Amino acid sequence: MCGRFSITLPPDAMAQLFEAVPANDLPDVPNYNVCPTNAVHVVTAVEGQRRLGAMRWGFIPHWYKKPNDGPLLINARAETIAEKPAFRAACRERRAVIVASGFYEWTRDGDARLPWYISRTDGAPLAFAAIWQTWSAKDDSDEMRTAAIVTTGANKSMSTIHHRMPVILEPDDIPLWLGEQGKGAATLMRAAPENTLGWYRVDKTVNSNRAAGPALIEPLGDAPT
Repeated sequence: MCGRFSITLPPDAMAQLFEAVPANDLPDVPNYNVCPTNAVHVVTAVEGQRRLGAMRWGFIPHWYKKPNDGPLLINARAETIAEKPAFRAACRERRAVIVASGFYEWTRDGDARLPWYISRTDGAPLAFAAIWQTWSAKDDSDEMRTAAIVTTGANKSMSTIHHRMPVILEPDDIPLWLGEQGKGAATLMRAAPENTLGWYRVDKTVNSNRAAGPALIEPLGDAPT
């Protein structure tokens, strides 16, 4: 899964990297502790144009009367995304990319939750496969764009940390995922190749969703893996 991540790339660099037109209401960066329900940076392709905008991390199905009417859907499993009523239309019609610098996972040592910071070994930003949709209250008093990260089973090396991982897109994958190159996006919902990611232990301060600052991603003495 993916339950927390960081983003340090400036919005103009994101826009340039993904060849997208940036919105004016993008979330502040850097943010070393992006949490569920926070606004995140999302790339979409709408009417032939890529856009970089802000969305709530936490997909809201159209039948929810309120944002908290049911489970908080921050991830969508690749294995069932095309079948789940909450996700199947978005999987066909509203795919997106959530931009990140790295993400966190936890292992256990007895009762202790030990956080790890995970990023690309080549230093490039992460492009998480995502889906999105606009949710509105029945009386149209509230409207928001919402997104979820697509996850899949972890590759062999990542499985030492967690049994699942985000679907990570390579630059050449993005046109197909965004629907710019026709059909076949389902083939991209797979684990990243071995050695794509590296990780190291970080301080347990990040266990709090109120924690902030660059110290959250500093290595905790263990050599990066």
